[in-house]
Amino acid sequence: SELLQRADSGLVTVLDVRPPGEFAQGHIPGALNVPLDQLRSRLRTLPDNREIIAYCRGPWCVLSFEAVRQLRAAGFKARRLEEGMPEWRHAGHPVATVSDPR
Repeated sequence: SELLQRADSGLVTVLDVRPPGEFAQGHIPGALNVPLDQLRSRLRTLPDNREIIAYCRGPWCVLSFEAVRQLRAAGFKARRLEEGMPEWRHAGHPVATVSDPR
């Protein structure tokens, strides 16, 4: 709930680095979907005035680790959400979906 409050207040940007199909099936409300393979080309579209919180499939998913590494190398303040989407769902937090992943 703290993450959602911080995102709603504009203090952080929540970044889902999973593929679009996974994002469409369920993501943290308000999260931006920037798959890891597109991150470098989309860095300029990310707000640079707030911290970025990246997440993916779970605590051992390498996508979020790599995303944070790339973001920090590009000068962003970034960290990863310790848990991923499965843990988010299991905890009963709100989940958003989209009908068409394209």
